[in-house]
Amino acid sequence: MNLRDATGLRVLITGASGTFGRALAAELTSRGARVVGLDVAPRADDPITVIRCDLTDDVAVPAAVAQALEELGGLDILVNNAGIGGPAPAELAPGEEVRRQLDINLLGTWRVSAACVPALVASRGRVVMVASRMAVMQLPLAAAYGASKRAMVAYADALRLELGTHVGVTCVYPSAVRSPIHDSTAKAGLSLEGMSSYEPLEGVVATVLRAALSPKAPRDLPTTRKGAVELFLARHLPRLTDRIVARTFSSRIRSGAFADATLAAGAVARQAEIDARNDAEARA
Repeated sequence: MNLRDATGLRVLITGASGTFGRALAAELTSRGARVVGLDVAPRADDPITVIRCDLTDDVAVPAAVAQALEELGGLDILVNNAGIGGPAPAELAPGEEVRRQLDINLLGTWRVSAACVPALVASRGRVVMVASRMAVMQLPLAAAYGASKRAMVAYADALRLELGTHVGVTCVYPSAVRSPIHDSTAKAGLSLEGMSSYEPLEGVVATVLRAALSPKAPRDLPTTRKGAVELFLARHLPRLTDRIVARTFSSRIRSGAFADATLAAGAVARQAEIDARNDAEARA
C-alpha cells in the first residue's frame, strides 16, 4: 500500500519512552517526520524529545500538550499509545489497580485527545488509537485492561463521529507483544502464556504507520492475519470466541498454571468442582 510522505509531518506520541513508543518514534523520525513524545518516565536515551507528563493529571496534560505543540508548530498526527496492564479478575471488586488502568488507558487517552482537537482540526489531521485485541475479545483475569481498551474504542468511535469531517480516527488492534506491560500480571501468577500468542513488534509499528500515513484513514486495523480473523469472529460470532477462550482457560487451570495465584483462587476452585462432578458422572 502506498503511504503518504511523512517528511515534515508533526507527530505527538504518548507513552513515547515505552516499547511501542520508542520503536514508532524512531521509524517516523527516519521517514522525516518531526516527533515529540509524552511519557510519565522519559529516558535519557529516548530517540526524540519526550516531555514528562502524568496522563492522569487533568492540569498537567493540557500544559504538556501545549508545550509539545509549541515545539512542533502544530499537529498532524496524534498516536495514543500509552497504556498499562495488570491483574484484575472480573469477579473481584475494583480497587486501585482497576482505577489506575482505566484512568491511564481510557481517560488519559481522552485528556490528550481533547487537548489536541483544535490543532488536529486546523491541520485536517489524524488520530491513531493503539487499542488491543482485548477490546473485542476479552481474556479472563484481566478485566480492567479489556474494559479500558473497549471503552477506548467507544471513545474513538464518538470522536470519529464528531470530528470525522476534519479528522481521521483509526483504531489499531495488536495482540500480545513481549514488553514490560505484562510484568505485573506475571508477578501475580496470572500470566496468560498459552492463551495468547506473541506477535512481532515490527508488525505493530507497520500497522500504526499504515493508520497514520494511508491516504485515507482506515477505521479499524488488526496487526496480523490471525488478528483479522479474531476481530471478525469476535464481532460476528461472539459465542464461538467465548467458547474457544473458555476452553483454553480451563485447560490452563487444569495444567496448574494458576495454582499459586491468590487472585485466581475462585476460578481454580470452580474448575475443580466441575472436574470432580464430571469424574463422578463418568464413574456412575
